[in-house]
Formats: sequence, C-alpha cells, structure tokens
Amino acid sequence: MLLQAFAISPLLMVGIGAMLLMMAEAFSKVRGGLALGAAAVCFAGVACAAGVWMYGVETIPGIDAFSPWLRVDRFSLFFDALLCLGAGLSCLMAGGYLPEHNLDRGEFYSLLLLSTFGAMILSAAGDVLTLFLGLETMSLGVYCLAAFRRASARSSEGALKYFLLGSFAAALLLYGFALLYGVTGHTDLQGIGDAMAKGNIRNPMAIMGLVLILVGLAFKVSAVPFHMWTPDAYEGAPTPATNFMAVAVKGAAFAMMLRVLLTAFGDPRSASWASGWPPALAWIAVITMTVANLVAGRQESVKRMLAYSSVAHAGYILVGMVATMHSATQASAGVLFYLLTYTVSTAGAFGALILCGRRGAEAVTYEDLAGIGRRHPAAALPFAFFLLSLAGVPPTAGFFGKWFVFRSAMEGGFYWLTIIAFINSVIGAYYYLRVLVFMYMREPAAGAPVATPMRSGYVTAALILSAVLVIALGLTPTKSLSVVFQAAAIFGG
Repeated sequence: MLLQAFAISPLLMVGIGAMLLMMAEAFSKVRGGLALGAAAVCFAGVACAAGVWMYGVETIPGIDAFSPWLRVDRFSLFFDALLCLGAGLSCLMAGGYLPEHNLDRGEFYSLLLLSTFGAMILSAAGDVLTLFLGLETMSLGVYCLAAFRRASARSSEGALKYFLLGSFAAALLLYGFALLYGVTGHTDLQGIGDAMAKGNIRNPMAIMGLVLILVGLAFKVSAVPFHMWTPDAYEGAPTPATNFMAVAVKGAAFAMMLRVLLTAFGDPRSASWASGWPPALAWIAVITMTVANLVAGRQESVKRMLAYSSVAHAGYILVGMVATMHSATQASAGVLFYLLTYTVSTAGAFGALILCGRRGAEAVTYEDLAGIGRRHPAAALPFAFFLLSLAGVPPTAGFFGKWFVFRSAMEGGFYWLTIIAFINSVIGAYYYLRVLVFMYMREPAAGAPVATPMRSGYVTAALILSAVLVIALGLTPTKSLSVVFQAAAIFGG
C-alpha cells in the first residue's frame, strides 16, 4: 500500500499541496509566502517523480491496481516532472508579477495547482472517463486564470472565448469517444485499441469518432484552424498565467494526444497513411506552422507574438507526431524532448518579458522595448537569450529540440514535411530577431511610453533556473535523451 502511494506521490503532492494552500489563503492574512509555498509544492512534485523514476516504477508491486484508469509508468512520470516544472516556474513569476501589478490574490496559486493536478491526471489517463475528469479539472482552473484581471475587458473577452470554444472542443472529444464506445464496447484506451486492431476502423461510427477526437485534440494543442482563442486568451491573462497555459496546458494536451493516438489508434490501419490519422495530422501541422509564423510577424504586441509563436511550435511538434507512424518510440522521444526544451525556453521568455516592465511601464509592444538593451542590459540579455533558444539557434536547447523532431520525420521518409518545417523555422526567426532589433538597435520615439524593468527575486530565480536548464539541455542533451527514450518506450515500435 505504501509503495503504491509512493508510485502516485507526485499527484498526491500537488493535490494535497493545493488543498493546504487553499486553507492557508483562507485563514491567513499574509500573502507573501503563497508564491514560495506553491513553487515549493511544484518542485517537490518534480522531486517525487524523479524518486519514483529512479526507484523503478515497473518494479513496484500492485502498480496495475490503478489501471486502466491511471497508467502509472515512465511516460506519466516524465510529464509529472515536466508539468510541475512549468507550474513551479509560473508560481515564481507570479510571486513577482502579481504584487507589482496589484493583482496579488491568493486564489491564483490554488487555481494553478489544481489545474496542474488535472493536467497530471490527463497525462496518465488510460480510460476515457479519467481523461475527461483530468481535462475538465485542468481547464476550469485555466479559464479562471485567464480572467484573473477582473477589471480588464480584454482579459474577460479572452477568457470567455477560451471557455466557450474549450467547452465546445471538450464536447466534441466526449462525443467522439461515445461513438467509439458504441463501436467497441470499451472506455479504456487499450481496449479501444485492441478492438480497432480487429478491423473496427472500417465502421462509419468509428471513423466519425476518430474525426471528432482529432478536432478536439487539435483545439487543445492550439493547432490551426482551431487556434482562434489562443492570442486573445494569452494577451488578456496575467503573464504568469499566460506562461502556464503555454507550457503546462500545451504539454498536457500533447501527452493526451500521444497516449490516445498511439494506444487507441496505434494499429497498422488506423496509423497508416492510406486510411488513418497521419495525413490529416500532417496537413494540420503544415497549416499551423505556416499561418502562425506569417501572422506572428505582423503583430505589434509582444505577448500576441509569443502566442502565435506557441501555435507555430505546436506545428513543429505535430511533425514529430506524424513520424510516430513509422517509429513510435524514436519519434515520441523526439516529441518529448521538444516539449522539454520548449517548456524551459518559453518560461524564460515570459519571465524575461515580466522583468522588462514594472507597473505603469509594462513591456507590451515592440515599441515599449525600444532601446532597453542599452538602458537596462541586465533585463534585455535574458530575453534575447531565450528568444534565440525559441528560434532554434545552436547551441541552445531549442536547436536540439527541433533537430531531433526533424530528424525523426526525415528517418520516417517525410522529407517534404521536414523541408516545410525547416522553412517555417527560418521564417519564425524573423519575429524573434525583430525583438532584438528593437531592444538593441532602436530608440523610443519622442513621447512614447518606455518600459522600465522591475526588481523581483522570484522572477530572477525563475530566469536563472530556466537559463541553467536551457544551457544544460543544449550543451549536454545525452542524459535527457536517455530519459525521454525510456519514457517513450511504453509505445514500442
């Protein structure tokens, strides 16, 4: 019993931590320690996941007692650590951002931890019922975080769009799985996969179910044309919440996509180019990369640019998803490594954006950042560093993330898809470098608002941790690759 509790200790840590934090917020008038407490809970979740990993989750007796509802394996442990890392960095950012902008309300951290708890359930879900519970637990908290600026019409608008479209996408997912239940008689993903392998993919209801599920999954990873909520929700939300949506929510969505497609639809017919989901996913990837990069280059708001950048990165990850049809383990490992590098690079970029502006002089547009590299080099340098990682400039982590995904696609024979992804990556470098041009080569116009950096130990700590991870993943990716290959090995092939 104790070992079984140890196996799910990351979930227990975050869930119990969220409850304790709610009590602390309700009965204590002190708000200063909530950010540190929430971050400590998240990093303790990372430590628990690492401890179970090193102990050997497959050696724990009775681990199958959680199946099929929860799949406690190295894949879920990897995402436990990844999601807790993204949430912990968001908590540190919030510790500096919320007091600075007069938004310091304790429910922010409880909502964030409960959303993280739902995301962790989502990544481990082996049954449709558990999957839906995790999805709604994660989503409800994120909807509230997106609307956290109560006095902002833009925040309310973005949150309302996210809520309505998110509810619609969840309904499509549920309806798709309901059709599959009617065809297969199973709600567990493995049972659905076994039934589909026997030829049920030819059933019109199964085909319709697969289409609805693909649409719902595409919305959750903010792929084009199901991305319309993303720029408004990202721009309106407080920047720490935006970071959480960009890294943790997207990471959980891709974990769900991997487990659903490779478990329930991983049979040769469902995963074939002639009659399965790979061609649809390939064209969604092409459209997502191209549209997001072209639109991102036309943005004047830095947060909206980073939102479209997040959409473009979803397109690159989908390239790796398509490659899983030929090599499930290797391509999945590439996707996991990309998500890891994307998480630390994006968290660093949003943290640096927070650092560049204080209350009343916040960095919102490109013009706000004009000349900040000369006036405040200590604030501009980390922003430039993380943007270069997102652009995929070697030897940063972002470069190796793209390298392994593109290599998986090439080894699977998708040369045309790799070429399109590479061209889009070059196009994407434009809007990242544009920020650097404004920071170091432009001066603010006369009378224009000028961003003034804030001072925060919390934000600085988040930036240092992100920078260390970006450098470590870029210079020594071998150990991380070993981890992601072990996590992806559950899919075989």
